[in-house]
Amino acid sequence: MIASLVKEWEAVLEKTIPTEIKDSYSRIKRASEIMTVEAEPEVGLTPKEIIWKKNKTKLYRYITDEPKQYKTPLLMVYALINKPYILDLTPGFSMVEYLVNRGFDVYLLDWGTPGEEDKYMKLDDYILDYIPRAVKKVLRTADTDEISILGYCMGGTMTSIFASLHPNLPIKNLVFMTSPFDFEKTGLYQVFLDERYFNLDNVIETYGNVPPEMIDFGNKMLKPITNFYGPYVSLMDRSQNQKFVDSWKLMQKWLTDGIPFPGEAYRQWIRDFYQQNKLMKGELTIRGRKVNLRNIEANILNIAAEKDLIAMPHQVEALMNVVSSSDKKYVCVPTGHVSVTFGPKANNVTYPTIGDWLAERS
Repeated sequence: MIASLVKEWEAVLEKTIPTEIKDSYSRIKRASEIMTVEAEPEVGLTPKEIIWKKNKTKLYRYITDEPKQYKTPLLMVYALINKPYILDLTPGFSMVEYLVNRGFDVYLLDWGTPGEEDKYMKLDDYILDYIPRAVKKVLRTADTDEISILGYCMGGTMTSIFASLHPNLPIKNLVFMTSPFDFEKTGLYQVFLDERYFNLDNVIETYGNVPPEMIDFGNKMLKPITNFYGPYVSLMDRSQNQKFVDSWKLMQKWLTDGIPFPGEAYRQWIRDFYQQNKLMKGELTIRGRKVNLRNIEANILNIAAEKDLIAMPHQVEALMNVVSSSDKKYVCVPTGHVSVTFGPKANNVTYPTIGDWLAERS
C-alpha cells in the first residue's frame, strides 16, 4: 500500500516539477557521487624505472621501445612542495609522454615526501648534493657528454642556482617553466610574507616541516573565491560532462596531494627570496658560495604564464637580463601556473614550444 502510494507520488512529482529543477537535482546528485563515491584516477602512467636513490629522492628514467631521436638527455626538476606527477598526469595530457613520444630520453627527479627527520634539510643540500649527483647519473646512463634540464616553478629557481654554481658541468640547454627569479614585486605574497607581520621563525619552530595545507591555503588566498569555491561550482554546473569530470578529478587529486616543505628549506625560501630578494640582488649564498646568475651560459628557454599569480611574468622574465647566454628565448603563454602543463593549451602550446626548441638543440 505504502509502496504504491510512493510510486504514485513520484509519478506526480515527475510530471509537475519543472525541468530546470530536475536537471539541477541531477547535476548535484552526480557531483556528490563524483566527490564521495568514485575512485581517484590513476596518474603518472608513462612507463619508468628507478635508476638512482638518495634519502627519499628517486631519479626516474622513462622507458620506451622506440629509438631515441635526440642524443642529449632531458632531466626534469620539480618544486619541493608538490608531487611531480603533474608533468605526467594522464595519457594524452602528459608533458613526459609527449616528449618521450617525440624521441627524447627523459628523466625526472622526484624529491619524495619528507618526514620529521628531514626538517633540517636546506636548499643547499638539494642544490649541491642531490641535483649534481642526479645530473651525473643521467650523463652516465645516457652515455653522453651533455644534458638538458627543465625546471618547473621552484624547481626552475633551484636549477638556475645549481647551474650558476656549476659552470663547468656540461649543461647544454635550460628550460624554465613558470619559475620565479625576481621577488621584488610578488603581489599578495608581498603582503602575506611581510617580515613585520609574518613570524617565519615561529612557523618553523612550531611545525618543523611546514604542512602542505598551509602552503595550499596561502596559494589559494591569492584569489580566494575562485580557488576555494570555483572548482566545486564548476563541477556542479558540468557534472554531466564526462570529459570535464575526468579532467576535474585529475586536477583535484594533484592539488590535494601536497607534501610537507622541509623546515629549514622553507626558512631560506621565504627569507632569502620573498623577503630579501637575494637571488636577483646577487647576495644569495649557498653553503658559503656566492650565487651569480651571470655564470649561466647554456641555451635558455624561459616560459612564463600570462595569468600566473604564483610566478608572475615579470618575475620570470627578469632572468633574461642577468644570464650570459647568447641563445636565450622568453615566451609568455596564455595559461595559468598549473594549466601551463595540463590542459588543451598545454597540449597545443606549451608542449610543442618546448619540444621544438629542444629538438633544434639536442
